[in-house]
Amino acid sequence: MKVLIVDDEQIERETMQQILVTKFSGLEVKQAPNGRVALEMAEAFLPDVVLMDIQMPGMDGFEAIEKMNKNHPHIKFIMVTAYATFDYAHSAMKLGVVDYIVKPSKIKNIVETVGKVLKLVEEEKMEMSEKKSNEDKLMSLFEADIVTQLLFDHVHEVHIDQLVHLLDLKMTQESFVMTLLLPQGAVVDYSAIREKVRQTGDMLIGPLSGRQIPIIVFRKQEQKFQSQASLLVKQILSLAPSLNSGWFIGIGNVYRSLDQIRQSYQESLMATKDTMLPQRHCYYFEVQGQLPSLDGKKLKEREEQVFKLVRNGEWEALHSELSDFLSGAEKEGSRFLQTQQRLSEFVWVISQILHEMGVELDSYLYTLTATDFRQLRVEMNTIVERMEQAYKAHASTLEGDTIQRIKQYVLKHADEDISLETISKEVGLSPIYISKMFKEQLGINYIHFLTECRIEKAKKLMRDPDKSLKEITFEVGYHDPNYFSKVFKKMCQLSPTEYRKQLHAK
Repeated sequence: MKVLIVDDEQIERETMQQILVTKFSGLEVKQAPNGRVALEMAEAFLPDVVLMDIQMPGMDGFEAIEKMNKNHPHIKFIMVTAYATFDYAHSAMKLGVVDYIVKPSKIKNIVETVGKVLKLVEEEKMEMSEKKSNEDKLMSLFEADIVTQLLFDHVHEVHIDQLVHLLDLKMTQESFVMTLLLPQGAVVDYSAIREKVRQTGDMLIGPLSGRQIPIIVFRKQEQKFQSQASLLVKQILSLAPSLNSGWFIGIGNVYRSLDQIRQSYQESLMATKDTMLPQRHCYYFEVQGQLPSLDGKKLKEREEQVFKLVRNGEWEALHSELSDFLSGAEKEGSRFLQTQQRLSEFVWVISQILHEMGVELDSYLYTLTATDFRQLRVEMNTIVERMEQAYKAHASTLEGDTIQRIKQYVLKHADEDISLETISKEVGLSPIYISKMFKEQLGINYIHFLTECRIEKAKKLMRDPDKSLKEITFEVGYHDPNYFSKVFKKMCQLSPTEYRKQLHAK
């Protein structure tokens, strides 16, 4: 706790300081001889409590309090005066002075008054700390949801801009994805990683899913891409338990639109294939450079298709796609080792997608040992079949009414700050898998479903003419009436006020 004593009489200041440091432990006390000096000291010292004498030459206590209040509204002021008149009390109340001490005063009264104000400051600090902690948790959930939506094609156009605004991020035109890959069974402090990443600039940190943490990085125009990525790599790896801990970072290419960010994410996964590299990170363009004879454009299209088929569980089509890739490479006379490496990368990425969905594979299936195209085809079919079996086994363990359970949970808690992470803990499934289930079985993403639930509840509450729109906003789970109005108009083509007028007119 910091206390500033402002009085033009030195003996008064010294006496007051002696009383405070004797009676209260853990106080840092400073003195100012007048209002002007007090204003200057407040900027650097940032006191919690100011004991302000009123009658001082030059700038009196009231003027000093008024000016100090503008820049430091958190400060609690105790008025110290020899004149306990109504006029003084009235002026003090207008300025928000919380208490007063009349000169001369007994030590007991001084200790009682200052102690009461210090306790008030302490309670407010604890409340602010708890509020900030809750806000940080909420922002972390928002952020994880944004990344999940951007990387896995479940974007709700109303929410992305609003949530990015809530996170106070500066979005630039260009962005890229880095994926932190952790060793099997690693225990990490996710919040520490998130905080460390935050220190290096504007970016979005995705949820810990399986062994991966995806990070969407907004390009700094004044800095080279590799310089920015390299700094972030150093920051993240500084949290690893040791150099040989198994942490590895893959870095995708830069794209000019968030619509293309999924491509950068896929590339970042491709770049994590060889985790034994001594530098503990790899750029996707370095992987590309190892495959000079394969058509880059066709590979991009094929990568997109492979990702899409795995996420949709279309295994027969996936078999055909990989088979066509092998046949085409063999027909075009591509070098066997290059084709094997590219196929190995496809298989690696498929395994990572399955990990995201909560599908645990028995072993590392992506090591290919064939020596010719015929053996490679057989090996590929065997590996993909085992992956398909693991996928179907995982799906069969889910209860048939899982999506109903999720729906009921969302309906029941629609007015709370729920997210994919919250739901995943409730039903024991990965956030990405839940997102996939919503898309497949309901045709919409979970945010859209949650929004529908909230809007329907809002419509019912609007029937009560005594309820204000602000009250309704909070009752259905939103924190900002303006944001609620935007979402309502997007869903209903009418503003809440217009809808309510029509409702009551009927």
